[in-house]
Amino acid sequence: MREKFKQQLEEMYRQMVVMGGLCQQAIAMAVKTLDEEEEAAERLETQVHVLDSEIDDMEREIESLCTKLLLKQQPVATDLRRITAALKMVTDLERIGDQASDIAELARFIRQGSRNEHLQKMAADVIRMVSESVEAFVRLNLDQAREVIAYDDVVDHWFDEIKKELIARIAQDSSAGEEFLDVFMVAKYLERIGDHATNLAEWVEYAMTGARSKDGLWVDPAEGVSGHSN
Repeated sequence: MREKFKQQLEEMYRQMVVMGGLCQQAIAMAVKTLDEEEEAAERLETQVHVLDSEIDDMEREIESLCTKLLLKQQPVATDLRRITAALKMVTDLERIGDQASDIAELARFIRQGSRNEHLQKMAADVIRMVSESVEAFVRLNLDQAREVIAYDDVVDHWFDEIKKELIARIAQDSSAGEEFLDVFMVAKYLERIGDHATNLAEWVEYAMTGARSKDGLWVDPAEGVSGHSN
């Protein structure tokens, strides 16, 4: 019985890696839309929507597997936390797919060369956060998870820089205000993806410690705030 449980747990990890990879592809492809002419951008947008659909399917598959693990295998406390964390994480991964689709829809209406150059760097950073969060879960690497949580400050910094630059550009050319607003929304979606990646890493913490660090506090989902984190 325990051997079968271990095999199913490994399958859960494998599917999490696949789902995380699909999210990374969707983000990268959505932002690449900014560099393409309209026809190519439309094709990329379609591909992002296909990836988003695949991500939705993966969410359902992993949820089903987790349910089977919970109902049939009677996991011990540490395994129960990992399965619970996986159920929470797939929700964040699904939302990342949705936001990649939102970025693609906006990006193809933004003229080449008019985007803020920081968007590409911001996108690379959130892709890294998603990748390392999922990797930390599979490897049960607490230090890596906490590095992702700390790295969210870098993504927030990019968002602030983009916002400041757009305000200055609108002041210089108010006629392009609608397009600059689209650029701002792309940055906002990337910032939200960074927040979701942070959530992923916090669930890795929970899987390993039974608590999450949130806003400088250790939070036990069952008991609420339990004290200050170090």
